[in-house]
Amino acid sequence: MSTKLSAIIIAKNEEKRIAKCLENVAFADERIVVDNGSIDKTIDIARSKGAKIFGAKEKDFSSVRELGLREASGKWVLYIDADEEVGEALQTEIRSVIGSSSTVTTYLVKRDTYYLGYHWPYQDVVERLFLKSALKGWHGKLHETPVFTGQTAILTQPLIHRTHRTLEEMLAKTNDWSVIEARLRYEGDHPPVVWWRLLRVMITGFCRSFFAQGGWKAGTLGWIESIYQAFSMFITYAKLWEMQQISSKSEVVNKKAIA
Repeated sequence: MSTKLSAIIIAKNEEKRIAKCLENVAFADERIVVDNGSIDKTIDIARSKGAKIFGAKEKDFSSVRELGLREASGKWVLYIDADEEVGEALQTEIRSVIGSSSTVTTYLVKRDTYYLGYHWPYQDVVERLFLKSALKGWHGKLHETPVFTGQTAILTQPLIHRTHRTLEEMLAKTNDWSVIEARLRYEGDHPPVVWWRLLRVMITGFCRSFFAQGGWKAGTLGWIESIYQAFSMFITYAKLWEMQQISSKSEVVNKKAIA
C-alpha cells in the first residue's frame, strides 16, 4: 500500500511534548521526526511511538525541513511543530482534502495560539500541508518559507499552537534565537545600531503585538506578551550592536597593524 500522508515534525529537546504531538498525527501513514540536536529523551520517546528518526546536522530551519521532505515517502506531507496539536476536526478535514480530486497543491492552516496557557486573540495562517511533488523546498535560515507551485486553499479547522509555556522558557528561547537574528542582520550589512533605532524596534514590536494582533483584548496577558515582544526586539538589536562594535574595533586594530 502506497504512503498517502507523511507527517514531519521538527524537534529539539521536546521530551515533554513529543509524545502528544505524535499521537495527534497518528492518522498519518508515516511519522517522521527530524531531531535538531536534542540532549534529552526526545529521540527515545519518538522511537517508542513508532516514528522514523533522522538527525539534522544543519542548523538553519530551511535545511532541517528539507531533510524531512527528502525522507518522506508520502504523496502529501504535513509539517507540524512539537508545540502544536492537530485536533480531531482538523484530522478529519486533512484526510478529506488529500482524498479528494481537488487541484489544490498547498493548504494553509489557521492557527490558534496560546501564550502562558491563555488564548491569544490573533489567529495567524501558515502553510503546512503540501502535495510533495509541488513543494520545491524551503527558503530562510530562521523564519523559513516554503517554495511551491500550484493552487492554494485554506483549511477551515484550526491548528492549536501552545507556545511560551513559561516565562523561563520564553527567555531561554529569545536568548538563543536573538543571536541568530542578530547574526543574519549583521551578515546582511544592517545599518549601525544607534539609540533611536533601539527605541523604534521596541515600539514596533509592542505595537504589532498589542494593537495589530489585538493583545489589548487579552488583559494582563496582552501587556506581558506585548512588552515581552518589545524586549525581544531590544535584545536582538543590542546583540547586533555588540557585533558591530566588535567588528569596528577589530578593523581599527588591523589598520594600526598594517600601518
